[in-house]
Amino acid sequence: MAFPARIAIASKNPHKLREIARICADWPVEWVTNATRDAGWPDVDEPYDSYLDNALHKARTVSRVVGMPALADDSGIEVDALDGAPGARSARFAGEGSSDAENLEKLIREIARVPPEQRSARYRCVAVAAWTDERALEAEGTCEGSLITEPRGERGFGYDPVFVPAGSCRTMAELEDDEKDRISHRGLAFRALARLLEA
Repeated sequence: MAFPARIAIASKNPHKLREIARICADWPVEWVTNATRDAGWPDVDEPYDSYLDNALHKARTVSRVVGMPALADDSGIEVDALDGAPGARSARFAGEGSSDAENLEKLIREIARVPPEQRSARYRCVAVAAWTDERALEAEGTCEGSLITEPRGERGFGYDPVFVPAGSCRTMAELEDDEKDRISHRGLAFRALARLLEA
């Protein structure tokens, strides 16, 4: 495998696009996104209950439609006191079409009754590169931490305001971009994917 000359990012999420652009800034590729193409960009759902299946589905769908290799990831937060939920359904925790704020509010309600010392959780990300001939590479990253019930910080997105990474006293939403990218599940997954592409 090797880095393709051009690669599409199979996401329309502006927060995720910004993070991937930062994390993968040193990749020797030309990035293609829905913002750089005038038309023909598919809307891809996440129908599966596993990160890998969702990431592969997104990457392969976009790769086929745009005719070039595509990059995708699926990620979520896993709360031990909730038996690993919401997991791969993190973006839909409060129901289909729910907003980040609604998902965050539901998580806070769910963990409010859990003692602080039992609020362990982790972020998990599976990153995938897929080619038009169905070849694919995958890599995973996790970030261990714990949850609080009073959101803090204005940076990041999703569950970041209540997730405190292990060894930190700040939430993910209080970290500077470079601090977050160094330890985040997405940063770890995409750096591992880059190593596979370089191998």
